[in-house]
Amino acid sequence: MSTATTTPQTPGTPARAAGRRPPRNRSRIVTAAVVAAVVIAAALSTKVVSNDSELLVGPTAFDAATYGEQQFPEIASYVSENAVDAVELATALQADPTAAQQYGVVSSSGIGAVVPVSFTGTVEAPDQTGLPVVAVPGMPEGHVVHVQLGPAINGTDLRDASGEVSLNDFENQIQYQDAGAALNDQVKSQVLAPLEGQDLTGRTIAVEGVVTLINPQNWNVTPTAVEVQQ
Repeated sequence: MSTATTTPQTPGTPARAAGRRPPRNRSRIVTAAVVAAVVIAAALSTKVVSNDSELLVGPTAFDAATYGEQQFPEIASYVSENAVDAVELATALQADPTAAQQYGVVSSSGIGAVVPVSFTGTVEAPDQTGLPVVAVPGMPEGHVVHVQLGPAINGTDLRDASGEVSLNDFENQIQYQDAGAALNDQVKSQVLAPLEGQDLTGRTIAVEGVVTLINPQNWNVTPTAVEVQQ
């Protein structure tokens, strides 16, 4: 005959039901604390923005025309204040082709110097380049001065004139090129428009402008000011 054995129960301690797991109150408390911390952190990092806030407005698109209108007067003023007499510049180049560096800045392409110049001369017929030639008294033999008198104005001489405008000032290469083109448009509207319809051949003009000296003896000047003297 078998005898059942019972484990004595400690007084004051309730018996556990067979197979029942201990309560998970502690893990639930920890989980609730973590969730609360995340909610609080999210609330602290959230910034309330009103409907009319400037933060809702995206970056302003580049307006090349506005850039040209704003910057051309400053560039024209810079050229006027820093222009080198053309004869002086040509004579210096004849003695030392690298002398242009002291009169201007290195072009954005790294080829040639961009120099502000001034001169007075007689407008001649265009040569094989299609650009008017201006005969400037005193220029060394072999030096030819062309002036862009329209209708097309090419190059980035005006943009590069001061050496203070770079690709880093714009979001991309397209804006950089558009800035140069916009300045050329200002030449057409502000400098050349008053001369439209006039035949300048044989007439004397005073010019202030910019030239990139890729060829020290063959200049292509972008004007910032043109005065017809006779």
